Amino acid sequence: MKSIRHLGRLFCAVTFCLVSLLGRAADNPFLGYWSLHLPGGGAGWLGVTEGGDGLRAEMLWGGGSVFPLNSAKLSDGQLIVTRRHETGRKNADGKPVIITETLTATLAGDNLKFVSVTPKAGGGESRAEFSGHRQPPLPDAPDLGRVKYGAPIELFNGTNLDGWRLVEAGADNGWHAADGLLVNDLTPVPGQTRRHFGNLRTVAEFEDFYLHAETRVAKGGNSGIYLRGIDEVQVFDSFGKPVDSHNMGAIYSRIKPVVAAEKPAGEWQTLDIFFVQRHASVTLNGVKIIDNQPVLGPTGGALWPEVDRPGPIYLQGDHTGIEYRNLILRPVVKD
Repeated sequence: MKSIRHLGRLFCAVTFCLVSLLGRAADNPFLGYWSLHLPGGGAGWLGVTEGGDGLRAEMLWGGGSVFPLNSAKLSDGQLIVTRRHETGRKNADGKPVIITETLTATLAGDNLKFVSVTPKAGGGESRAEFSGHRQPPLPDAPDLGRVKYGAPIELFNGTNLDGWRLVEAGADNGWHAADGLLVNDLTPVPGQTRRHFGNLRTVAEFEDFYLHAETRVAKGGNSGIYLRGIDEVQVFDSFGKPVDSHNMGAIYSRIKPVVAAEKPAGEWQTLDIFFVQRHASVTLNGVKIIDNQPVLGPTGGALWPEVDRPGPIYLQGDHTGIEYRNLILRPVVKD
C-alpha cells in the first residue's frame, strides 16, 4: 500500500513539473533557439532561455562569435532585446560613445519578424527588418557505437581541385594542389592591391558523417573546417594557450575542448570529427577533446542558418595560409 501511495505522489509531482514547464512555455513562446536570416543575406542565430533573474538571450550576427545580448524582455506579446555598440568615438569627457540597438520580434507560429532600430550619431535612426524561424528540436545524443558508416569518400585527390569550388563568387583563389597537399597560399603579389581570398567548399553535400583531416598550421595560422557548411571546427595556432572555445579543435565560440591537445605550429596535426544528429565529437592528435556534445546552432561564417539541412565541408581560406591532406569522409548510413 505504501508503495502505491509513493507512486501516486511521484506521479503527481511529475505531472506538476510538466504542467509548470508547459505553462512557462505558453507564457513565453519565444523561449528556444531560432535561425535568423539577417539583413543582407547573412546567417544568424538567437537563443532565448530563462535565468534566475529573468530572460537571457544570446545571438550570432553573421561572422564572429556568439555573444550575450544586453537585455531581453517580453512586452505586449513581443520580444524586445538590445545590443550595445561601441562607435569608436569618445565624448567630451573622453569616455567611449556607446549606442544601443533595439530589436523587437513579433511571433507568428514558428516564424519571427524582427525590426531593428539604431540611433544615428547625428540624430535620427536607422531601421532594418529581417526574419527568423524556430529551429527543429535537438535530437538526443546518438550512440556512436551503433552508428553505421558508408564507404570512405576521398574529398581531395591530391592532384587538383576536382570536387571543390570557391564559396564566394568573384573572390581570389589561393587554393591549389601541390605535392599531394591542398594548399591555401595568401602570399601578396608585389605591386598588387590588397586581395580578398575565398573559402573553399566541396561540391557534394553531406548530412551526418565521420571526417578525418590532417592539417599543418603556420605560426599565427588561422583556418577552420565547416561541417555542413555551418558549424566551424577551429583550426588555429593555439599551442600553449589556455583551453578556450576559440582554440584548435573547438566548435568555434560554442564548445570548448576539455583539454588542450594541439601541437606547435609547423607540425602536422590530425582531426577526427563525428557529426551525428547535431552532436559533435572531436579527437585532436589522438586525444578526445569534445565528446558527443550538442551543437545548438551555426557558428560565425555559416552559409545559411538552417541546422537540419545537408551541406558541404568548407575550408576557411580568407584569414591565413593553411595546408590540408588526407581529407576522408564516411557518411552515416541511415536505417
